[in-house]
Amino acid sequence: MGSRLCNQLFHASYVSGAFGTEWSVKYNQQEICALKGSTVFMNGTYTLPEGLTVMESFWVIHPTSGVESTDLSKDPDYSGRVEYLTDEQKHFSLKLIDVMKKDENQYCFRIKTSVEKEKWLGYPGIMLSVTELHVETPEEVTEGETADLTCNTTCSLTDPTFIWYINGRSLTSKTMKNNQLHLQTVSSEDAGSYSCAVRGYQHLNSTAHNLRVRYSPKNVSVSISPSGEIVKGSSVNLTCSSDANPPVKNYAWFKEGGTSPVGSGQSYRPLQSGSYYCKAQNEVGAQNATAVSVIVQEIWARSATSDAAMNRSASQEVIYANASPSRPEENSKAESSPVKTSVCTAAMEVEVKEESQEDDVQYCSVQFHQSSPPNRFNSETVDNPSAIYSSVKRKA
Repeated sequence: MGSRLCNQLFHASYVSGAFGTEWSVKYNQQEICALKGSTVFMNGTYTLPEGLTVMESFWVIHPTSGVESTDLSKDPDYSGRVEYLTDEQKHFSLKLIDVMKKDENQYCFRIKTSVEKEKWLGYPGIMLSVTELHVETPEEVTEGETADLTCNTTCSLTDPTFIWYINGRSLTSKTMKNNQLHLQTVSSEDAGSYSCAVRGYQHLNSTAHNLRVRYSPKNVSVSISPSGEIVKGSSVNLTCSSDANPPVKNYAWFKEGGTSPVGSGQSYRPLQSGSYYCKAQNEVGAQNATAVSVIVQEIWARSATSDAAMNRSASQEVIYANASPSRPEENSKAESSPVKTSVCTAAMEVEVKEESQEDDVQYCSVQFHQSSPPNRFNSETVDNPSAIYSSVKRKA
């Protein structure tokens, strides 16, 4: 019996051989859909006429009538990626690893026997299709609506179990059916980057796709700077913050107890004590912040002179003055001599407070009658035991 060409045979056909028995090749599947990067197995069984011995079996692609096909394991494009498996029960299998898009072909099993003309090619073989995963989502969805995300393929995988991820985290609490993820009531927390995978091939997940969720302002709050009591005349700013998509378009400021806005913009500078809050609004909705209290305290400014006075030593409460006594021979001229006056002034300490206060200014004077001014600050005079000191204290 001559060689059967690929285009002359049919799947699961039986043809009588020269030795009176039948040739047959049966494939477990005629079509296989595989994920790009995965490993695929093509399996089948065969029979051959009695008296023939299989000398060689291999797989080929693109069988052409009248042309001997090349062993797939010797094709440079498949080098190191194919493995043939057979057993005594006439089972055969092709293991193809790291499947590529260019591997999409028709694969046929080829048998050569001990008789040159007794060859067999199982045709039409197995058609291999290669797919990647693609996530399909709505472009944008508003909070409160429903949304369906789909994990698409270009061919039908065999009994796949799909797994969904958001921002790289596996989703387990959402409703999943076949290749779809159903979001019953969308919230702002559902916004993110979604991808899908098939169980057993989680490392071959799809390219991520973003789901945008529109929502009104939330977590609206007011911050105050600086905090605490504010000195009248100094600067204080209130800032309104929120989370919204699309971003906040309008900010309005209100003082509690009033109905009309007192300001606009993200920042506001209050001039009076009171409780203030902001209202943030975008295309979806609006939300008010919790009010914050602002206290403006009037405090009198302290003069530089008073600051300097307060820094003086407490020992200045007691002030000493010294003078040298007149000589005995000049005592008789005291009445007719001009009067010399030595004046010392006590330190004055003044602080400007909320209520104006003034300290009494105390002056002290010590008078001596003498014909000529003494050298009061001469070291000899200070050491003179006959020197007279006068102690003067401020009034309490």
